[in-house]
Amino acid sequence: MRVTVLIGPEAPGDRALIEEIAGAELTRLSASGQVLAADDAPALRSLLAVPAEAFVVLPGPLAAARDLMTAPGPHAARTVWLDLRHTGPARVADGAAHIHGRGMDGLAWALRHAVYRTRHPARRVPYGGHPDQWADLRLPAEPRRAGAEPPVAVLVHGGFWRSVWGADLMDAAAVDLAGRGFSVWNLEYRRPDAHGWAATTSDVAAGLAVASAGPGPLVVLGHSAGGALALRAVADAPGRVALAVSLAGVLDLAEGDRRRMGNGAVAMALGGHVADVPDVYAQASPIERLPLGVRQLIVQGAGDEADFVDTGRRHARAAGEEAVLLERPGGHFDVIDPGSAIWQAMIEEIFRLLS
Repeated sequence: MRVTVLIGPEAPGDRALIEEIAGAELTRLSASGQVLAADDAPALRSLLAVPAEAFVVLPGPLAAARDLMTAPGPHAARTVWLDLRHTGPARVADGAAHIHGRGMDGLAWALRHAVYRTRHPARRVPYGGHPDQWADLRLPAEPRRAGAEPPVAVLVHGGFWRSVWGADLMDAAAVDLAGRGFSVWNLEYRRPDAHGWAATTSDVAAGLAVASAGPGPLVVLGHSAGGALALRAVADAPGRVALAVSLAGVLDLAEGDRRRMGNGAVAMALGGHVADVPDVYAQASPIERLPLGVRQLIVQGAGDEADFVDTGRRHARAAGEEAVLLERPGGHFDVIDPGSAIWQAMIEEIFRLLS
């Protein structure tokens, strides 16, 4: 697969560093590509016509170049637009994607998204009228034997509930699970920094309801901040879920607020500190909702930040027989990396618990 990285006029970022990051990430993804730069908007438009299976474009600040983000054309569905700065969500043409606010590290995420969405296309399923109310659905790679219903996986991404992080974080996990026979719903939702906590929790509940309409056993997996959202949603509607999986989840929100995890992300998301809105915390925090009435798999990398390790252990202990703690070497993102040992161990445990 070939990905072309385009640098728009006056886009911030050192070209040599962009080439270095792109080369390393494309090699890791078993892809190839090139980095090209445009001096003005017409040149950028011309480069979008260069033969490529996918584009990652840094449009830069100029209005004429940014207007190309909404321009229809055959390139649109193959393009990931990347703003290194925290520009906020941007309108893009139908089929295109937009990532912003992750700095230079965002280039690696944009390249991953471009490769996964091209190699393993998903069907976009809206569950509401807002642009962030959707899920990417990937069906099992292999047909099931007659009479066997595929298991269903719902993925809830993390990012400390901030809008710069989106469902693309879970692309690799979604592709891997689909390859193992799951129908996979990679859920996007309105984040509370822009829309408030109630919108976020209602979106996760609505997305889960749509995904759970099928007959197969349902597994809900949430990473980091998404772990809290996933287990809270399961606590609100436990009857349909066969297994809830926390992937380095923030499972004790009150303690997370007291420790200022994520530079105060918990209070930002929930609309205040635990002392200010205790009822919101009691409803939202998975450890406060125990027993959930659902089997839980608590997956935690031992090399993660100590507060994540601590909350995972304490939740598993408090859950008792409802929960299995799977703690292995690895960091915060290894638990959503199909190439890691802890991911492989988690897959084995999921199938064991579903059997």
